[in-house]
Amino acid sequence: MTENPTGPRRPTTPLARARALPPWSLITAGALAGGLLGGAYGVLKPPSYTATSYVVAVPNEKSDPTAALGFAQAYGRVATQVAVLGDAQVWAGVPVSTLKESVRTATSPDAPMVAVTATSGRADLAADMANAVARALTRHAADSEKATHIELQQFARATEPTEPSSASPTVTGLVGASAGGLLGGLVLLVRPRRSADGHGRPAVPGPAPAADVHGQL
Repeated sequence: MTENPTGPRRPTTPLARARALPPWSLITAGALAGGLLGGAYGVLKPPSYTATSYVVAVPNEKSDPTAALGFAQAYGRVATQVAVLGDAQVWAGVPVSTLKESVRTATSPDAPMVAVTATSGRADLAADMANAVARALTRHAADSEKATHIELQQFARATEPTEPSSASPTVTGLVGASAGGLLGGLVLLVRPRRSADGHGRPAVPGPAPAADVHGQL
């Protein structure tokens, strides 16, 4: 019976096979998996469209022009309140809950203007919701114009967007590939390093040779 000169064969486990792969394979596999998942997400997720309507605060002859900026900030905060959205739902044709989830406002510190932005899975509905909220806001401002001396006028109507505002499958695929490659790099950093003997264990130096006692006597 002959013995194996190379010693007993060690069992091959998935972990051992993973450690035997070249380092760059983890980064490549992570990038490929992330790119596929990101691209699939971009394809399966329904597109969303965004439309924006603008209104501007205009002072009358009894108001200080600088007051328009402050009132624009105030109107931007109340534009998404139920009192305004309750009127806007009639023109938009959607319930108040949909408007509350889909409409956002923004104001500028330098100009007395309010931007009303709506997002929807339909391009026409996004424009309708933005214009409806802007119209309702100007109506509410007109009711208190005698006290505020500020008139809110529509500066630009929202138009139906021609392209979705959501990320395309190409963009989501690139983001997924970047994230997957980064994750693969992190796994590469934390995995145990292979030692010189190739078994993943730290190399332990052998015992020093004993001194020849007889030679020294």
